[in-house]
Amino acid sequence: MVAVDPGQVVDASAVADLWVDLAADQREYGSHLLADENREAIRDVMARRAVAGELLVARSSDSESGRKSDRESDRTPDWRDIVGFVTFGVESGRYESDAVRGAIENVFVVPDRRGEGVGSELLAAAEHALVDGGADVLSLEAMADNEAALRFYRRHGYSPQRVELEKWVESDTLTKE
Repeated sequence: MVAVDPGQVVDASAVADLWVDLAADQREYGSHLLADENREAIRDVMARRAVAGELLVARSSDSESGRKSDRESDRTPDWRDIVGFVTFGVESGRYESDAVRGAIENVFVVPDRRGEGVGSELLAAAEHALVDGGADVLSLEAMADNEAALRFYRRHGYSPQRVELEKWVESDTLTKE
């Protein structure tokens, strides 16, 4: 059993460690993000997300982790219990639009907890927070070759809305004028 709760600033380092795992995994699918090299920057981003209410974490119960709770009296969340996270926010841009777009930017569950519904709980909680924040439409991105992620999002009602294409620039294929 997990509980999805708002992330706290104290969770930022643990969530950054999980983000590094996510970024390292995404390299397999063509991501250009460097995992370890971004750890400190992501820790700061996660702390800001926590303050803004744009970070949710999935925490396992003490009974699952096999530890006796040393927090029974104060109920302070323990960063060691985090098994997944999601970040999200309502987009605000320079252009007028006919819809308020909520963006889900990261959904990550530790590998040994995948398939238990943790990702679904995180996604649903982020969706509800975005709708409560005024979003009319929800968006997210996944690496094009990550079939497992694409299947997961399709099961939750997401479908392609736009396609991003890229190519590597080779010095011999482009000439500068």
